[in-house]
Amino acid sequence: MAEPEPRAVITVQERLRDQVAHALRAALISGELRPGVVYSAPALAVDFGVSATPVREAMLDLTREGLVEAVRNKGFRVTELSDRDLDEFTEIRALIEVPTVGRVTRTATREQLEALGGAAAAIVVAARARDLIACLEADRRFHLGLIALAGNARLVETVGELRKRSRLYGLRRLDRRGELVRSAEEHLELLDLMIAGDAEAAEACMARHLGHVRSLRATGPDDGDEDGTR
Repeated sequence: MAEPEPRAVITVQERLRDQVAHALRAALISGELRPGVVYSAPALAVDFGVSATPVREAMLDLTREGLVEAVRNKGFRVTELSDRDLDEFTEIRALIEVPTVGRVTRTATREQLEALGGAAAAIVVAARARDLIACLEADRRFHLGLIALAGNARLVETVGELRKRSRLYGLRRLDRRGELVRSAEEHLELLDLMIAGDAEAAEACMARHLGHVRSLRATGPDDGDEDGTR
């Protein structure tokens, strides 16, 4: 019997690496992995039930994304973002996403826009259930799906990278303050405006959404905000 081709083994390893990287990003976003804390690959591997190798590889991917930094002989430290960092990421996203929303409103079909309804509704359902990981995943699908309707793959890639770097800090705080559901419902409002063909109002809604979320996260840790993220 012929031996399996190495390419098949590599593919499986890459998939595991991607799965671990996705899980780590989710843990970063939710605050399970805290800024400034050093985590070792072997310890995380035990949590994920895998070997340390895919964890190290995934951590290197996150290092290239600026989410963590290597600490010699210790592991990886979760990087911290300043308010200025978050302001700059939000500004770039607004420069891209606000006009793109207007463009898509004018060019997309009603069917294409209505297809985003499932993701928009899922954001609200997850927010009400206080499931931050599901909320973030649905939010990612909605925003990147919307941007994809502009027909520019690089635009989708750029917004995706900006979302990874900003990591949507502070969702626990939004949840505790009762603001998470309101923020989630803004996606439904945006989609309704786009389906109605009101490009100007849709742009204003997107700008308000990005600014609203950023302002809520910029207020600093509140009582009981154990992760201290912002």
